[in-house]
Amino acid sequence: GEIARAIGDASAARAVGQALGRNPFAIVVPCHRVVGANAKLVGFSANGGIATKLRMLMIEGWRAEEQSLFEELA
Repeated sequence: GEIARAIGDASAARAVGQALGRNPFAIVVPCHRVVGANAKLVGFSANGGIATKLRMLMIEGWRAEEQSLFEELA
């Protein structure tokens, strides 16, 4: 919902999720930075799924207590 709100349409959260889920360039378009509500790790389409997503986030310095990476990285 945070990305959808940032683009001006809070009702577009599902569409944002679907677009990120179809991202063929996971390294170039950093969809791994999208985490669910309460910092829950949600789907990731690259090889290794959520485990790969977690490794990428940890390399970038993400901590589970962070509610959002959006403001920091925008």
